[in-house]
Amino acid sequence: MTNPTQDPRFLQDPYPTYSAMRSACPVQPVPAGSGGRPSYLVTGYAEARAALGDARLSKDTAAFFAGKESRRRLHPAVAHTMLASDPPQHTRLRKLVAKAFTTGAVAELRPFIARVTDELLDQWPTNEPFDFVGGLAVPLPVVVICELLGVPQADRPDVQRWSAELFAAGEPDVIDTASHAMADYMTGLIAAKRLDPGSSLLDRLISARDGDDHLSEEELVSLAVLLLVAGHETTTNALGNAVLALLRHPAQMDRLRVDPDAVPAALDELLRFDSPVSTATFRFSTEAVTLGGADIPAGLPVLVALGAANRDPARFPAPDQLDLDRNATAHLAFGHGIHRCVGAPLAKAELEIALRAVLTRFPGIRLAVPVERLGWRRTRLVRGLVSLPVVA
Repeated sequence: MTNPTQDPRFLQDPYPTYSAMRSACPVQPVPAGSGGRPSYLVTGYAEARAALGDARLSKDTAAFFAGKESRRRLHPAVAHTMLASDPPQHTRLRKLVAKAFTTGAVAELRPFIARVTDELLDQWPTNEPFDFVGGLAVPLPVVVICELLGVPQADRPDVQRWSAELFAAGEPDVIDTASHAMADYMTGLIAAKRLDPGSSLLDRLISARDGDDHLSEEELVSLAVLLLVAGHETTTNALGNAVLALLRHPAQMDRLRVDPDAVPAALDELLRFDSPVSTATFRFSTEAVTLGGADIPAGLPVLVALGAANRDPARFPAPDQLDLDRNATAHLAFGHGIHRCVGAPLAKAELEIALRAVLTRFPGIRLAVPVERLGWRRTRLVRGLVSLPVVA
């Protein structure tokens, strides 16, 4: 038995593989490396939504790997984040950070996001190729989340590099080294903020109180790392994927170019069409579970393919078509249930502001290379472009 997601063509376009797997069975085992026990991959929408809300599928990675030998040396602040926890710990941690990402809190950030977007677009060359990913999709979310957390400007290039290295699929040593660099940096930043407090989200987390509860030092570092990485990686991918989708569907792009006010309503379909997170973060069965006709034994990883679920024709007819008239609000790009992305309002604000600005200021934007030459990040966790050469 081979794992079809390891086909080199999968990174370029995973959707035919997902479609074939879903047609055979929406939940099926895929082999692990080195002859280990299999994982179960969920590719159907209904099954994915059910899995994301099933308390029998734990996200407590510490419990799963307890007692198992490992050569990895991932920093605990990266290995054991809020994402890798179950209630009641998850409930407590999420409550302490959720206020920073409410609609009202994000509304206060919109002028800053718009200003940064315009400053980045001011640097774009005209009538010559340049990289959309490097010129906007990477720096905008990095600047926004660093500003929110209070990361000094001089440190932001290092932070961005470590974050990218955390997703270096197939390079465990690079990932582990980056995890320690990021955690050590955040530990130092927290110490500096204790000596010289400010008004950033990180400052508020340091002083957070929830009744008699407060964050431990380990929890503080872990939350800071998680917010920093998750706060820009997915938005970077979403921006690149959305612009590529529009460039490949000129009629849809023309609609938004003529009516930029339609951009907010188009975001859900763009997120559905090419989701920035291909596979949701780790889960495992704490007891035997039947899902989508598959009997999953206890103690096995369950991988929920969000990108596949969002292309399920049973939920989204003609799923391979980008249709901005589609009601795609039920997409799973941000997950579902108690672990749904806490930063979703911020991500959508950045997407809206950036797309509106690009379409308004550069109405003639077009691809500078054939689609087949585009490079995709070599990881099955997120789906994002290495670069997107365009001419504006």
